[in-house]
Amino acid sequence: MALSHSSVDAEAAARLVAFGMRPKQLPARDVVYGDLVRRYGEDNAFKALTHAVAAGLGLMVLEVNQQAGAVLAATDESVFEIKMDSYARQAKIRERRETEKVLHGLIHLATAALGYPRPDDLANDTYIGRVSVEQVDAMVREAARMLDERAAAAEANNDPLADAPELEQAWRAYTRRPAAAATKDGRLAADTTRGMVSRALRFLADQGFLVPVSDEQGGTYRTTPRYQIQVRELAADAAFDDLLSLDVVAVANAGGTLRATSSDTL
Repeated sequence: MALSHSSVDAEAAARLVAFGMRPKQLPARDVVYGDLVRRYGEDNAFKALTHAVAAGLGLMVLEVNQQAGAVLAATDESVFEIKMDSYARQAKIRERRETEKVLHGLIHLATAALGYPRPDDLANDTYIGRVSVEQVDAMVREAARMLDERAAAAEANNDPLADAPELEQAWRAYTRRPAAAATKDGRLAADTTRGMVSRALRFLADQGFLVPVSDEQGGTYRTTPRYQIQVRELAADAAFDDLLSLDVVAVANAGGTLRATSSDTL
């Protein structure tokens, strides 16, 4: 029995959503994917149907274009939402305590801020940022130092930080850990902060948000259009603004290579 036009359209919309769930697959590398993305941009009815199919699966369509493909985000309680336990397994995190969740949240926040430190970077679809393990670690440590000074000053003035940003909940735990230490076989110890950062960046690369560039600075990556769209959503988070407001990040040159203002010798 032949399928109706509505059934064919629904199948096509579902296929576009399915493509979006394969993070490393891009429209430029798949003719069918490219055609579906093109149709999404030209056919409002198909666009609405795609959003409806995604919503039924507990997903939200953030963007669909030829550079990034279909970029999706899981809604709260969606079966596709990445829970901490799932992230812990994929990133090989040994401990899943609340402290670990907050520390890895800081790492991901710092990575996004380093990749796109200015509003213009997020608005420019051609912008490519670069981040490294050492840069992310240095940024979080410098932010922690500044938050430490802020808390000390507030305490000295008998003025507790009632409106403290979310970042201030985790800086002590981060700075207590060593930045780097080698295991007996020469690998980076898992419980060091750079070990944590390294796993987080590899996880982002597996999700199609970053692409490995070199082994320099503990591992250097470039950002992707898919990640830029995700960070645009993150930019609305208060914690992201709090981190950028500390002025820990500085742009080294116009080519998109970024550095932390603190020393890399931490």
